[in-house]
Amino acid sequence: MTNFDPLNSNLELDLEDDDEQNQESGVWLSISDLMSGLLLFFALLFIATQIQLQKYQELIDKLPIAVVEAIEKEIGNEALQVDPKTGDVSLDDQILFTEGSSQLKFEGKQFLNEFIPIYSGVILSNEDFDQLVVRIIIEGHTSSKGSEIANRALSLERALAVTNYIFSDELQFPNKKRFEKKILISGRGEIEANQNIDDPIDRKVTFRFQLRRPDFTGGTDQEEAKIKESIDQESK
Repeated sequence: MTNFDPLNSNLELDLEDDDEQNQESGVWLSISDLMSGLLLFFALLFIATQIQLQKYQELIDKLPIAVVEAIEKEIGNEALQVDPKTGDVSLDDQILFTEGSSQLKFEGKQFLNEFIPIYSGVILSNEDFDQLVVRIIIEGHTSSKGSEIANRALSLERALAVTNYIFSDELQFPNKKRFEKKILISGRGEIEANQNIDDPIDRKVTFRFQLRRPDFTGGTDQEEAKIKESIDQESK
């Protein structure tokens, strides 16, 4: 018959309790390490995103300035207007067309011969600008004089006339094919015109940027490497 030893029994129970506590402690440590790693990951990801956003905004600010400086240096601003905030360039219709017509005048062609190489050069000669500008929309605009349907048709015909001339054999400039891939045509009619008066300033052809949206799905390769390295160090 085996004798019951209360001391040994208590010792075994204490050892089992210690094992359970150690296991629970190990589980909590693993969860704590995981949470610390995730917290670090999202903190670094947030920083990387902020850096990307700052770079994107800097590019948006620089593009209109570059357009303004190039045009003022080479052409002046007598026949056009540049929005310093957006980079939109509006060409006076008087230099391009006679009233009510969509046929380019000789003076209009001469002006485009001078303007387009400079304008396209600002965008295509800078890799960052080239990637930022997804589309260049050539918009025709009219004043509120006449019917809305006729104005819409005229504005589209004028935008098309400008576009056709730019990419005709009469006008040659560097990176012409690359520039053509960015072009969209739009006839806005009198949508943005003053409806109370026939204002000549409303009759124009505008070159407008459509910009690429910032991509925050991930940082650069260097930023991603730093994040991975930090997480690896934290988990050790």
